[in-house]
Amino acid sequence: MVKKIRRVSKMINKSHDKEFFQQAGTPPGTIIVDENAEQPIIFLIDYNQTDLIHKQISYPEECINYLDTESVSWVDVQGLGNKDILHRLGQSFDLHPLVLEDIVNMVERPKIEDYEDQLVIIAHMVVPNNNGSFYSEQVSLVLGKYYVLTIQEEPEHDCFDGVRMRIDKGKGIIRRQGSDYLAYSLLDAIIDGFFPVLELYGERIDELEEEVIVNPNQKTLQKIYQVRRELLQLRRAIWPQRDAINSLIRDGSELISDEVRIYLRDCYDHAVQVMDIVETYRELVAGLMDVYLSAISNKMNEIMKLLTVVSSIFIPLTFIAGVYGMNFNTEKSPHNMPELNWYWGYPLCLGVMALVAISLLYFFWRRGWLTNSVNFQKDFHR
Repeated sequence: MVKKIRRVSKMINKSHDKEFFQQAGTPPGTIIVDENAEQPIIFLIDYNQTDLIHKQISYPEECINYLDTESVSWVDVQGLGNKDILHRLGQSFDLHPLVLEDIVNMVERPKIEDYEDQLVIIAHMVVPNNNGSFYSEQVSLVLGKYYVLTIQEEPEHDCFDGVRMRIDKGKGIIRRQGSDYLAYSLLDAIIDGFFPVLELYGERIDELEEEVIVNPNQKTLQKIYQVRRELLQLRRAIWPQRDAINSLIRDGSELISDEVRIYLRDCYDHAVQVMDIVETYRELVAGLMDVYLSAISNKMNEIMKLLTVVSSIFIPLTFIAGVYGMNFNTEKSPHNMPELNWYWGYPLCLGVMALVAISLLYFFWRRGWLTNSVNFQKDFHR
């Protein structure tokens, strides 16, 4: 059983861990692009209370003229597959080389870095997929006085559509606020993106509970360990993210106003709520493992009980058949099984056997040994 569990755990680790490490001894600030990364697509949204520009641009230099204006500029880079574009992006936004390294390094822990006139936020975004699991990617936010730069791994997965819609349609107060409010809105969208994923896991845990009770098998064990592994990934993503938002509220920054800091408290509350749900689900999955082992043990006990009942019934029948199968010669002695010469000896022997079997079944039924398994299943479903 332990070896099977280890094999399942290794299989899950290979299928869900997506990591890209730099080589040991690489100089600080070195950018190493993954050869499988998507080519960057750059979008620019520049807005104020009255005007809006929403377009796709080809090169980072095209957005330089928008960065120092009092309107808010959101530059969204989707894809990290072009080293030249990343270098030019760093020059256009005057990014520190270590910031570019953190952006490209896909195993960064969520954190906050203050670079005087820029605030760098590394976060993890999760998006549900079609197989009931989730897709996770790193999102880097660079907050300036009049702009927000976001860098995503791939263009397919995104939870910022609600923010884009609010900007395009002028809903809420986002068009009247500065870049710090935009950064808060993006962070809030990332945190809220955990809730649809957690809803899927709630449904999967309910299905696993039913499966563990009704028909536990080896595939059930694999499903439990897969959910456990994925919940651990969610915990690793949200735990440091919650701490990063808390430090942003506690330590503060000149780039974040007091009004936006109040909104960040609500974002922190959502992160805490996500963390609580993840911990609750992890406890439920741990409980499912105990239920699985108990169900397997109970199933084995029922099998052993059935075999014991069958054996108990056939032991006296075998004894009777064995005794009358010795075939002593009654002509030598009247004590050598005179029943062998009885006219009704054979039906009488079968009748005694049937009476013994029925008596034992009645005895087992009176003791409740035949009905425990049925009552156990009914009580479990209740």
